[in-house]
Amino acid sequence: MSERMDACGRAFEITDGDARAVVYEVGATLALFESGGLARTETHPPTRRPPKGAGAVLAPWPNRVRGGCWRHDGTEQQLALTEPDAGNAIHGLLRHVGWTVCEHTAATLTLSAVAAVQPGWPQPVRVTVTWSLADGGLTVSTTATCLGDAPVPFGLGFHPYLRVGDIPTDELALTLGADTELPLTDQLPDGEVHRLAGADPLRSGLVLAGQVLDAAYGGCRPASGDDITRHRLTAADDQGTELWADPAFGWVQVFTPDDFPGRGRAVAVEPMTCPPDALNSGTDLVTLVPGEPWTASWGLRPIG
Repeated sequence: MSERMDACGRAFEITDGDARAVVYEVGATLALFESGGLARTETHPPTRRPPKGAGAVLAPWPNRVRGGCWRHDGTEQQLALTEPDAGNAIHGLLRHVGWTVCEHTAATLTLSAVAAVQPGWPQPVRVTVTWSLADGGLTVSTTATCLGDAPVPFGLGFHPYLRVGDIPTDELALTLGADTELPLTDQLPDGEVHRLAGADPLRSGLVLAGQVLDAAYGGCRPASGDDITRHRLTAADDQGTELWADPAFGWVQVFTPDDFPGRGRAVAVEPMTCPPDALNSGTDLVTLVPGEPWTASWGLRPIG
């Protein structure tokens, strides 16, 4: 009997009470999270690659590297141009590789992959991600370790598209725990970071109807008395989906395509440890020292 493999590889399911998540083998893609009887993320079948980066792990850098070119220890690095029409490298090195199962229990899944030495990337980095369900929520914890012989810069992001059941995206409001915006042109930095006004709708609930966003926001930090940053997508009756994150995720990208397959209008809320083109700017990069693991977490939960 011949073997076959779907585009996304195997599907791994975890459950706890009424919460359920599915992660695909290729790219360690979060394909589904539902809780409280409602879908909390957009989903897609395993027979095709994730549309528009849906659910992807973005490592060892999130977002784009201008021209795929950057310098490390005085040596120019040229990455493959994985966004060929724009001439950039995008969303790291692990979206299209098979990940290895480390642990799979009823409510927990751990997968691991190595960003190997290759053109444009000078040191091997192992990335291990654990998805776990409890109390109706999903926690996603990542450990990154440099396996090489010298330090290497590192950034991390994730690409979930949030939803609140079947409520249309344009009937939802987005509130960010961010203080600043980084101006972008063609999805790359173009200007200085500026503060969001205190009355900016993104800080109090921006209704997404009519909004076209592909923007990077920084200054993501916990509110007074809290220890996590909170971004929220809510309906008119205040039910919603919250994306929380450790302070390590100081940035968030918001993207509102109008052609997500099977959905139309959708909204990606992408927690990131650094902004677009950080391998060139150096902004908020982590330095991975060989043998010293780095860890950060984020998650999703129902609210309201």
